[in-house]
Order: sequence, then structure tokens, then C-alpha cells
Amino acid sequence: MIGPVAPKDPVRKRPAIYMMVDKAIAGTPINGYDKRDIFYLEGRVGQQIIGIYPDIDPDFAGKFQDVNELRKIVHSISLTIDVDEEEYKDEYVSFTLHCYGKKDKYNSGTTFQLDIPCNGEEVVIDLEDIEFTGDDTILGGFYFDFLGEASVGKATLKFYLNDGYEAPKLEIDPPIDFENPEYARMLDRSVVSTGNNFRLKKAIEKARNGEKVTIAYIGGSITQGAAAKPINTKCYAYRSYEGFVDLFAGGNKDQVQYVKAGVGGTSSELGMIRYEADVTSNGEIKPDIVIVEFAVNDEGDETEGHSFESLVRKIAQADNAPAVIINFAVFMNDWNLEDRLVPIGEHYDLPMASVKRAVVPQFTENTIMTKRQYFYDIYHPTNDGHKVMADCLIELFKRVDAEETADKDFDFDIDPYYGCEFKNVILVDKTNADKYIKADIVGYDADDDDVQRCEKNMDVFVTSAMPNFWSKKLGDTSAKFEFDVKCKNILAIIKDSASNDFGKVDVFVDDKLRLTVDPLEVGWSHCNAHVVLNEEETADHHVSVRMHPGDEEKRCTLHGFGVTL
Repeated sequence: MIGPVAPKDPVRKRPAIYMMVDKAIAGTPINGYDKRDIFYLEGRVGQQIIGIYPDIDPDFAGKFQDVNELRKIVHSISLTIDVDEEEYKDEYVSFTLHCYGKKDKYNSGTTFQLDIPCNGEEVVIDLEDIEFTGDDTILGGFYFDFLGEASVGKATLKFYLNDGYEAPKLEIDPPIDFENPEYARMLDRSVVSTGNNFRLKKAIEKARNGEKVTIAYIGGSITQGAAAKPINTKCYAYRSYEGFVDLFAGGNKDQVQYVKAGVGGTSSELGMIRYEADVTSNGEIKPDIVIVEFAVNDEGDETEGHSFESLVRKIAQADNAPAVIINFAVFMNDWNLEDRLVPIGEHYDLPMASVKRAVVPQFTENTIMTKRQYFYDIYHPTNDGHKVMADCLIELFKRVDAEETADKDFDFDIDPYYGCEFKNVILVDKTNADKYIKADIVGYDADDDDVQRCEKNMDVFVTSAMPNFWSKKLGDTSAKFEFDVKCKNILAIIKDSASNDFGKVDVFVDDKLRLTVDPLEVGWSHCNAHVVLNEEETADHHVSVRMHPGDEEKRCTLHGFGVTL
């Protein structure tokens, strides 16, 4: 007689909502950790789930962001990590779940940590085993710290649901067929325009002739390489650079210099100010090609296109006349700013590439790839997504190469489309303030270890995005920051923060309040440019930065100022 069969693990029978499906993870030096990867969750959980389950109820998906709602819905968290190298599968990755807090966003919420094997074995974390602080607001992030020699792998994370909740069926995506003729047609759609090819053809011929060529990229987090694993070699910038090298320099990377200047969460309003420092190294580098990507970051650009056009004119009118290419990224909701920015490209007859035009039309039928395959989160591409972005630029290179060279260069002295009043903006910071302003600064000599950082060029480690700042320490009520300057325009680059130590900042010009900045509004350590003054004529001005009434004791970090003389 055979006895009753023991039931299978009841957790495994529960319906599950996936948050990550074979998501690439890669450990890089960040925030004092040797090999860490961060999966940011603030404001993204619902859309991330919708990206995996397009037909799910959006209201239900959104509940997983809120920790209290999550605890009602979710029974346990399942996590598997599988590293690429067989010899490292006996190692572990430290997984941290971080909830943001009410009292202190980063420090008062629940933090749960557990070591996960790297061999693909499922680990199930019962929510009842997590000691929640009771001060939680939302899911803030998942952190992955590689503890051994491995640094690259894949993670799958899902929420097993409590009784009474159901989950839609997860559809498994077939492998992406990059050799499919439809993929070639997809890339063909991405070329918005080859524009006036005079400058780009010149750069291509230089490379073919064995001359030194520099190709540079400036943009936001997608250009920085966010979600590319590893970030330095799998990002679209490096992959398209490799494509250029293979096509026109015989694969000789020593012949083609690569400059990557992406800073996450920033728009062309900051990009136009930092261009000389980050792309040209203050005149030491003279790029032959500059690819500009702010199509998903410029929504918050208060100048509504003037900053972007100013940046384009700044680059194009440099003495060495580089080719300017506009590159349009896309968010998971099929959105970008082509409606605003394509007219600028058309106005100056610039080459333009759009991954939106490539991938969005096929998402309905998923002819080549699904949104799950293209997007790592609601903003950034996966490795495959970065490959597609790179291939779109490579298609543009090929298309231009096959064309006849334009008879003459474009005349960039034409009237602007929107406006280019910031074209000659100069970054004023601690390195050059004496040259451009007459300053009276007291007490702004403190350190600030929590500034925005990013991976530059081929780095896998992060360094300060704008390192030459002035900072006021907590409790100093006698600090002073004033200066005189003769100029047309002034922009202030004031650090955003999640720390309550930082207070509101008022900026006065000629004793008139022009700007009040609340650094907690954005909620993370971030370089943020703001227009303070925008005049048609050059004049003498007195600028005073003051802590807002009631915040006199609080901290303030000034990354610099953009000034048009």
C-alpha cells in the first residue's frame, strides 16, 4: 500500500508577479562598494510590471510600489541569480531590499539583506521573516553586491502572491533574431535624416585615410550607459563607436578616440554648460563627430528647446567644425521629444537617428523584440536595447557613407529656430571663478561626499559629475556667497539632495529675488541647472545666493554657474 504523497512546496504553487526576468546584472565600483549593481525602484515599480505584463490592471501593478500595499498582496519574494562563468557558480551575491522611510528617506526605512547563491538556485524570502521598521513608504531599490570573482550574471525576481490574488500568465519571449530581414527594415526606419553630410563624410574619410578621429557622445543616463552590463562596453555609445571603427578605421581603436559624457537625469540645460569640460577637456580635445542625446531628458528643460539649440550651435560653430548628429532615445511608454527637437535638426539639416521610429511600430506585433526585451526598466534599454540603439547609428553611418558628398557645408549662422542665446555659455566654478567673476565668498569651503557621480568615457567606476563645487556646512549661519559679473545670462547649478540637511536656496540678482530652489523636490543627489537671468544685452549684475528664511543653518552645495558674457 502506498501512503499519501507529500505536498509540493505551497509557495511554488502560488501565483507570481515577475519584477525581473533574466535581468542582466553587473557589479561595478559605486558608492564605496567594489562590485555593486543597483536596480532603482522609486516611481518605477508599476510601469516595470506593466512592461512585463502589458494587459495587467495598472492600478493593481501600481500597488506594488507602496510597501504597505505590497505587504498585503505579497506572500514572499523569489530570487534566483545565475552567473555566466561556470567556475564562479559556487559564489554568492549579497541581495539588499531597501525601502524608503518617512522620517529619513534613505535611512529610516526597512533594509533587508540576504546572500544568494550564484548557481541559479531559487531562494524564497517570506515577508514574515523581514523585520519591517514601520516607517516605510515605497520600495526604493534592489542592490546586488558580488562577493567573489564573478561580476556579471542574470537575476530573476518575482513576488509570490497571498491567497485571493491572481497573476496574469507570463509569456516567454523567443530569442531575438538580429539576422531577420525585418530587423534590417527596422533599422532603416531609424534614419530620420542623413542631412547635410559634408562634415560626417569628412570624418569618415579621415578615418579611412588613417588619420586620428574623435567621436564624442553627450546626453543623459542612456548615454552614460545606464542598465548596460557592463556599462563601459555594452552601452550604445561604445557599441556604435566600435561600429564606426570597424567600418572606417579597419578595427583600429587606437586611431579613433572615444569620449562619453553622459550624466543621468540631466538635460541639455546642463549639457550646454558642461560641454567644454566634459567633451573637449576645455579645448584639449577637438571632436570630429558629436552625438547629442537629450530626447528623453529635456521634458523638464525650462527653456523649451533653446538650451538644446544652443548646444547644437555651440558644437557646430566650433573652430574645427565637427559633425553633429542628433540621437533620439525612447521611454517604455513610447514617448520622446521628437516633436520639439526634430525641427531643430531639420532647421540645420543635421543627420538624425531615432530608435523610437525603429522599435515602437513593431511593439504591437513584437515582430523582432518585445518591450521586455528592449527595456531594462521604464527608462533605460537592456543590453539588447543598447545594441539596437547602436545599430541605428551604425545604419546612419552606412547610409551617409553610401551617399555623394554634399557640395558645401551648412551655414550655421542662420537665424535660430527657437533661440540660441546660451550658445556661448561658460561654466564658472572653483577652477576659474577669478577669471570671470568678482566674488565675495565666506564659508563655502566644506566637503560634500554625496554629490552626483557617473561613469565617464571607458570608466567602470564613478567620479563626480561636477567636482569643482562650493559647499556650505550644516549650522553655519554666517556663510556668504555673492559676486559681480558682466553678462547677459546666468544659470545656477545647485545640488539636489534627499537629505534634510539641505535647505531651500534663494538667488537674487541686483537685489531682486529671481529663483528659489528646493533641493528636496527632486529627491536625490543631482546636478540641476536653473535659469536665473536671461537678458538680451550685456550689463553689470550683482548676484547673491542666500539660504531661504528658516533654512539659514542648513547645507547648500553650488556646483557652479553658467554665464554668457
